[in-house]
Amino acid sequence: MLTRLEVDGFKNLVGVSVDFGPLTCIAGPNSVGKSNLFDAIRFLSLLADHTLVEAALRVRDGDIETNELRDLFYRDTQSAAHPARELRFRIAAELIVDPQVRDDFGRSVDASSTFLRYEVQIGYEPPNQLGTLGRLVLLSEQLDYITEGEAARKLKFPHSVQLFRTTMVKNKRKTHSGYISTKQASDGQTEIVVHQDGGSRGPGQVAPASSAPRTIVGTSNTSATPTILAARREMQSWRFLALEPSAMRRSDRFQTVPFITGAGGHLPAALYRLATTVQRAGGDPADVYASVANRLARLVPIRSVEVAVDEVRQVLTIVAQERSGVRLPAAALSDGTLRFLTLAVLVADPETRGLICIEEPENGIHPARMGEMTELLQALAVDPTELPGVENPLRQVVVATHSPVFVQLQRPDDLLFAQEVKLRGERGEAIRTLRFRPLERTWRARQDSAAISLSTLIDYLAAPENAQLRLPELDLAALAERPL
Repeated sequence: MLTRLEVDGFKNLVGVSVDFGPLTCIAGPNSVGKSNLFDAIRFLSLLADHTLVEAALRVRDGDIETNELRDLFYRDTQSAAHPARELRFRIAAELIVDPQVRDDFGRSVDASSTFLRYEVQIGYEPPNQLGTLGRLVLLSEQLDYITEGEAARKLKFPHSVQLFRTTMVKNKRKTHSGYISTKQASDGQTEIVVHQDGGSRGPGQVAPASSAPRTIVGTSNTSATPTILAARREMQSWRFLALEPSAMRRSDRFQTVPFITGAGGHLPAALYRLATTVQRAGGDPADVYASVANRLARLVPIRSVEVAVDEVRQVLTIVAQERSGVRLPAAALSDGTLRFLTLAVLVADPETRGLICIEEPENGIHPARMGEMTELLQALAVDPTELPGVENPLRQVVVATHSPVFVQLQRPDDLLFAQEVKLRGERGEAIRTLRFRPLERTWRARQDSAAISLSTLIDYLAAPENAQLRLPELDLAALAERPL
């Protein structure tokens, strides 16, 4: 679970900090930079599996021959005029991790701490005379623990102390050192130090930072460093949904990996896995289909949902039956229905855990049905007033939107508004960046002196300028005089 993100110097994000709850809805106009916050989260997630350069290219599906690595960094007019000027960015994240993880060899191991702060700083090294491309350099990396006492201050969203915080936040670390630190060697070189999980006061394992192609977290794959591994597994679990109708409509082979992809693929295999898992446990698979169908029925007039099994072709296909009795394969369902169905399957899947980022979840949903989409997203997120577990998986949802209707349906506590601001930099230069503002009298507003009021949200609450369709204004006095 990502509880806080700090970004400085990444794209247009300068000095940005965001506190996250179980569900966070970020609203803002097109092209203001909401996606850059998602990119910062995704970059951390990619670092858990890829080299620095690979993570940079995959953030926006770049190509090694055409992508400009410097585009990851904030560059003002002076930086653009002086390409040799030092470029760097810092991303820090506070995480609640699973206390028990498995390494790449299948061994189960317990983390010493479950509430962690991870920070990485990346620099850019210009190309030399022998090459045409610059490269990314690891400048520093740190992984520290957050104690149970500090958690009372750090976990800012409303939650149950006994059922949620006490269950999720554990710390056995007794030394002052964290798990990863950065130091300057006697020769002036930067070194990354890995401290033993058991709290040994020894010097730790040292690696030079400047030549490291990956982060330490991205290379931890054994039970020798369980807490670092737990941080890696958490970042690996983060999902970024960009649901594609063609992927959601596709049937699956029997051998398909039965988990939904970021594009919404393998939907039939995932739903079939849920049904067969329940059946093997002695339950009724029809209950799984019914729970998904009941959610979908709030959006469209359907009676049932099931996975049709073609034994001859070894193919799985989702089929929905309308109330009229007509059976429709997934290929015949609308884009909005498929998006809703995919999220409904994720809600029903206890193995879906971690952070889920979704841009514009309201796409394809009729305004009169956006309330159902909002409730579905709330059901997808963990309930912090209850005990996390099979019935309440530790899932977190972050969505970005620019829809006024969708914004009006959110709980005030879940809303953040992306606003472009102008700042003065260290050298006196003008900086355009973002701030993510909460509403007044919400839990985030206690830490943000620049919380906004409803009066500043005219674009979301009032009819647009030059609207051609408006409800007639009610004459309350005339209505009062009418006979009943």
